[in-house]
Amino acid sequence: MLLRLDPQVYEALARWAGDELRSANAQIEFLLRRALAEAGRLPGDAGPLPRRGRPPGGSGPGPGTPPPQ
Repeated sequence: MLLRLDPQVYEALARWAGDELRSANAQIEFLLRRALAEAGRLPGDAGPLPRRGRPPGGSGPGPGTPPPQ
């Protein structure tokens, strides 16, 4: 799918996404879903927002963990 955006709008969106630790694509989906839900237009069969990125805890050394010796 191709989405045309004003370059300045995209840059603002990309900065916001970075602040939220999301990709620009994930930020667009997040905002569209929120707007649809608030307008009562989110389809009932729409699944939850997919969790992307690293799995939660316990999947490897975290910050401050010394490297193995």
